[in-house]
Amino acid sequence: MALKSLPRIRVDFNELVDSDLVLLAKTNLVICEDGRKLTLQAGLSVIAYEYNEYADGTAEYLYVQGCAERNDPTLNGEWTRNAQWCCRFSGGVQSSGSRI
Repeated sequence: MALKSLPRIRVDFNELVDSDLVLLAKTNLVICEDGRKLTLQAGLSVIAYEYNEYADGTAEYLYVQGCAERNDPTLNGEWTRNAQWCCRFSGGVQSSGSRI
């Protein structure tokens, strides 16, 4: 599936659970970058992204392509309990100066 057609969901990469897992959402229903409402399901391909703009004007777009999976706090840690969904990815967090 082409990257441009995948739903894009904003995340905080400070909430990495593991090197291949980031917290994705607290609820089943999320708002995508384009404003669409999306009901998450296990196995759904998504782009998880974080956009930062710094005081010097530098822009940073961090992203991963992965699949939604239910969060399991017994495996992922008690601190993840508020999240219902995670994004499992491979290849590490990518960085770009603009939206991909």
